[in-house]
Amino acid sequence: MTAIEQYMIDTYRASQQGVPMPPPPGRDDVAVVRSLRTYAQARAVMEGRPARHPWRAALRRILVRPRAC
Repeated sequence: MTAIEQYMIDTYRASQQGVPMPPPPGRDDVAVVRSLRTYAQARAVMEGRPARHPWRAALRRILVRPRAC
């Protein structure tokens, strides 16, 4: 069963029982990613490392071509 199918079943059940509708799937994905980033930055500060974004440096290494000497 996909997330959309489960959401439709839960929405129907909520409407029948008179309870609040569940949030749609994927609604809070961006907020979760932001909180994970904030947590990683806070851990870096507590451990004495720079609080830069680790994924940004990894992405830069992948995308930037090495210079030919």
